[in-house]
Amino acid sequence: MVRAGLTVDRLVAAAAELADEAGFEHVTLSALARRFGVKDASLYSHVRNLNDLRTRLALRAGAELIDRIAAAVAGRAGKDALAAFAGAYRSYALEHPGRYAATQIRIDQDLIAGTPALRRTADITYGMLRAYGLDEPDLTDAVRLLRSTFHGYCALESTGAFGAARDVQASWDKAVAALHLTLAHWPRETGADDREGTP
Repeated sequence: MVRAGLTVDRLVAAAAELADEAGFEHVTLSALARRFGVKDASLYSHVRNLNDLRTRLALRAGAELIDRIAAAVAGRAGKDALAAFAGAYRSYALEHPGRYAATQIRIDQDLIAGTPALRRTADITYGMLRAYGLDEPDLTDAVRLLRSTFHGYCALESTGAFGAARDVQASWDKAVAALHLTLAHWPRETGADDREGTP
């Protein structure tokens, strides 16, 4: 069915739905054109190319993710904030697998710097970690640890790779508790400020 009134927002919203339904790799201009009942060429007045569309999707998904995290960590600190942060991250990744996959693509750093939602992501993440008394370069190291742990766990869980009888939630809770202990007893360094993005 042909849908009138195409806009960038409608295209990106449709791309987000398609990503969750079929997988991020299946988000193409042709697939979106079919979804709206129009020819591919009709989309080029709204997005420059597929990379532009996917970047916009990544930014939208990143904003959704940090909104969820911000709501979860509000008023919390230390282990409680870490657990809330981790839980919000995991729930988004599992509920919106295609959108979450979009957040993992590499985006031009100049574009990120100009995006309020992604700057907010860094502020919230680093703010939580500073409560552990961390400064650079330890902050960036800690961000990388959290990101790799959260992403790796969610990626494995989403494919059913955890086959042991142990409850997956129990293992997640133990992993978060272990991260808290690691952060609380971090081997600190001192150095130049070199902030990195988000888990």
